[in-house]
Amino acid sequence: MSEKLIEVKELKTQFNGKNGTVTAVDGVSFSVERGKTLGIVGESGCGKSVTSMSILRLIPAVSGKVAGGEVLFEGQDLLKKTEKEMRQIRGNEIAMIFQDSMTGLNPVMTIGKQLVETITAHSKTDKKTAWKRAEEMLAKVGIPSPAQRLKEFPHQLSGGMRQRVMIAMALSCNAKLLIADEPTTALDVTIQAQILELMNELKKTENTAIILITHDMGVVAEMADDVMVMYAGKEVEYADARGIFKNPLHPYTQGLLASIPRLDQEDDKELYTIKGSVPDLDEMPKGCRFCTRCPEAAERCWNEAPGLYERDGHKVRCFKYENSLENGGK
Repeated sequence: MSEKLIEVKELKTQFNGKNGTVTAVDGVSFSVERGKTLGIVGESGCGKSVTSMSILRLIPAVSGKVAGGEVLFEGQDLLKKTEKEMRQIRGNEIAMIFQDSMTGLNPVMTIGKQLVETITAHSKTDKKTAWKRAEEMLAKVGIPSPAQRLKEFPHQLSGGMRQRVMIAMALSCNAKLLIADEPTTALDVTIQAQILELMNELKKTENTAIILITHDMGVVAEMADDVMVMYAGKEVEYADARGIFKNPLHPYTQGLLASIPRLDQEDDKELYTIKGSVPDLDEMPKGCRFCTRCPEAAERCWNEAPGLYERDGHKVRCFKYENSLENGGK
């Protein structure tokens, strides 16, 4: 049996809203084994990025906090670590590719200086060796003329190039866990394929675990071993990738998959869309959080919150499966 590198249990993250405290991540649980990829999918506002920021303890104290749960990394709870201990873990043990490349890079420092600073901070390497390593990493992520780019500032690079610099920075220290938040959003398909191949190579050669946060189900199908579908701060379905794509159970998962254009569909057929949008954090429905958009919602769904029902590792949060699956928890 493979070893769990990270195990998240009942994670709860809250923020200060206009009308009081709101919960952005509400009791989410999952785990990732060494050398495996977990895809976390869902629309914007579902809590995917907040989950990743909570793992690394990057929630700003002035606006929010991790209010409960455990984040066990190699058996140790990161939520109990001091800030000094977390600084040693970030980058070195757990690396993250942030979604916004412009805010992730320092605008007054050259690309080379930022990469070298990252490499020397997390490994026993001199600056000359680190500079060479930085150049190699830029070449690996498909940046042309890497030696020249190291001397440039972030504003001199395109959005796609800045994103590749962020990826190079995250990959440069061979962390045990890589959290990638929409890593290929600003990239064209050729570079996207290159980056995904590089991440897969990292899994094979370094046994790196990856948490891949995305809305692109195509990327999930190519990369993920397991998939967690999130909606309005909760996991609504969790299974291996094959189970999600072959037998999606939750109406939300079914809607996401139905929204993907297919080559075997007629050109004039209208693409399926999920009606409505994710509810605001301070306006959550009383019952199932998806009931306002669900085509199968019954009266019970509006008044009661469904549990997480499970069979053979496939978990789903929907009353439809209350009798056919076992009640696996909250």
